[in-house]
Amino acid sequence: MSRRNPPLPPEGPEPPPTSEDEAVEIPVDGNLDLHLFQPRDVKELVTEYLWACRQKGVLDVRIIHGKGTGALRRTVHTLLPTLPEVAHFQTASEADGGWGATWVRLKPL
Repeated sequence: MSRRNPPLPPEGPEPPPTSEDEAVEIPVDGNLDLHLFQPRDVKELVTEYLWACRQKGVLDVRIIHGKGTGALRRTVHTLLPTLPEVAHFQTASEADGGWGATWVRLKPL
């Protein structure tokens, strides 16, 4: 019969709990990688990010949605035509991510 050792106490203080609704600072540099976000947040995130880019004069934006099943790409491609600030969009070239990314051209202010 073997005895289990008691669990070791954690070293140092535990980090504070994080909230799923905690704000995340995203650089407004014309590249938005959706891999880091929940699918339910994509529509609001893309809308706000494109608004912020336009405010900063960043008119060419690459949205990285990944290849996967294509669900995020479809969500993005369904959303973009509804946004008045979008001049046009297209699938990225192979060098820029192929069908895993979309280039968006925004109308200037």
